[in-house]
Amino acid sequence: MSAQFELPRDGVTRIMAAPPRLNLRRAASYQNDKGPLSSTSSRFNFNHLVFSPPPSPGLPPPLVTRPRKLSNAPRPSRVFRFVFWVASLVAFLYVASLFARRFVGHVPSVMSWAIESQDEYEMVGQDELPDFPTPIAVTDVHGRSKWTVSIPPTHTFPLSVQEYADMCAQCHEVAVHVRELHGESTSKQQARASYYYRDPYFVDVGEAESHGLLPGFSKTSKATGRSLAKPLIGESWDYMVEKPACKTSLTFVLESADGGLGTTLMLLWMAYGLAQKEGRAFFIDDTRWAYGRYTEMFQPPPPADCVPPPRHEMLPCPHGARHLVVSAGTARDTFGPAFTAQFEDVRQDSIERERPLFNLARVGYEALFRINKDDRPYVMERIEELKLKTTHGTNGDAANSTIIGVHVRHGDVHPVEYQYNGAYIPLTIYKERIQQAAVAQHNRAMPESVEPAPAPLVVLASDDPRVFESEEFSGVIRAQERIKLAGKVPVVQPVLDKSVMHPFKEEAVGWEGGFFRVMFWNLGRPSIASKQTQISLAPEATKLRAFIGRAYVMDLAVLGATSDVMVCTISAMGCRLLAVMMGWEKAMVKEQWVNIDGDYSWVAL
Repeated sequence: MSAQFELPRDGVTRIMAAPPRLNLRRAASYQNDKGPLSSTSSRFNFNHLVFSPPPSPGLPPPLVTRPRKLSNAPRPSRVFRFVFWVASLVAFLYVASLFARRFVGHVPSVMSWAIESQDEYEMVGQDELPDFPTPIAVTDVHGRSKWTVSIPPTHTFPLSVQEYADMCAQCHEVAVHVRELHGESTSKQQARASYYYRDPYFVDVGEAESHGLLPGFSKTSKATGRSLAKPLIGESWDYMVEKPACKTSLTFVLESADGGLGTTLMLLWMAYGLAQKEGRAFFIDDTRWAYGRYTEMFQPPPPADCVPPPRHEMLPCPHGARHLVVSAGTARDTFGPAFTAQFEDVRQDSIERERPLFNLARVGYEALFRINKDDRPYVMERIEELKLKTTHGTNGDAANSTIIGVHVRHGDVHPVEYQYNGAYIPLTIYKERIQQAAVAQHNRAMPESVEPAPAPLVVLASDDPRVFESEEFSGVIRAQERIKLAGKVPVVQPVLDKSVMHPFKEEAVGWEGGFFRVMFWNLGRPSIASKQTQISLAPEATKLRAFIGRAYVMDLAVLGATSDVMVCTISAMGCRLLAVMMGWEKAMVKEQWVNIDGDYSWVAL
């Protein structure tokens, strides 16, 4: 019987739908087929969320494949697999890096110091070691902060004076920074600021290389790098004798922005005395010394019994480094307040406080002040000649008279006494103190004598040629006459025709007024290039500078060996050097070293 449709009388059509199991529509209609689905669409229903499509009547149920969804969103399983693989890769790389850090060596986390100005430094983080010398803060495999000094093994040695000075300031800053990372307060750090304080967070270069914090020389280039390094003075290159590497050393760099030789000699002597006290091997470098080669002025120092380390292991800071470099740029750090507090005898209130520092300089003088073989015979002959004049008497002088040495420094060094600090100590004051010293020396030698003191034999050394021509020092004897600083010889200028162009001739320059560093630095420079900071000097110019240094050294040698009394000004470093050469007993205890520049006692620096 066929189905019948019953129409209601109210005029509203009603449709009776077949049950879902008898619905023979296509399965695709249960999916999101074509056409938008909206709340206003007649095709919108919830059947696709509730009912499943019936199986195909022509195939058995096991062979029916579910249709793929056409959504663009990734399935959760795929996202999970992607995250899992990424996490596994990261974990593998992390474990590999830990293995490499522990057994192979690693590139540390580096923080170096960039210079923005002369007194300002900025911490810079980076992943690779810098290609310039600088102290660096590093983190080891355990995450602990340390610091060391990185100098590329192929970098030129020595560094400049300014580079050494900047590095010392940077060492202090990075050391403070690392201590702060470990939680140390400022007061605790200041309490440890002693001269021989060992920073527990500092890693020496050799140790840093062995732990992989610094690369260092490769095994193949280590011998090559040592062979290419310029030999140090005091280094023995006897290949027939196998010498061990120095455990500790101190290398003094002969380079200074000051043209004067006195300060360099005092630093050199004290550095040698400090090295002997600390048990360090001692070496000298003269690569950029303004006076030429060290051996042209002095004999080499006593040779060390060990081989110096690679140059990049020689550090200017901290003082606890195994291989230390000392120069004019590091003088304030090496011989500064901490050094003075360490070595001064604070129990004494008199000049005895300075005796330990004096003794350090004396040790250096006795070992290093050995004049070269060319000048030494003349100096020894000159000393004997002056002593014979006092023994036998010449030029009307009585026998056994006193030799009074006088050192007059003019030029760019002015007295420390206030009333003369804009000029120089008058020569009349020198003459008065010479007479007083002669009387005091005669009374000390012959206390019961009623005869007047014989005229002393005055031996003079000065950087100003006009002092020898002055009335106060007429008739005095020069300390040495082999090399003299001459004044300008007056030349009568010819009358030239003004209507004719003549070639330019530089005016002759002498040493009137004394030694000036500006004049010294311009020796051998062409006048047109006088403002250049660096210029390659001709061998003649370097030889001329060496002559000036040799004259200064011979003056000191003669005065120090012959003078019974020394009259000089403490503002001049040569005056303080002469006190060391005379010895503590003679100069300080017997007061035969006389300073006429204020009421000041001896100081080293």
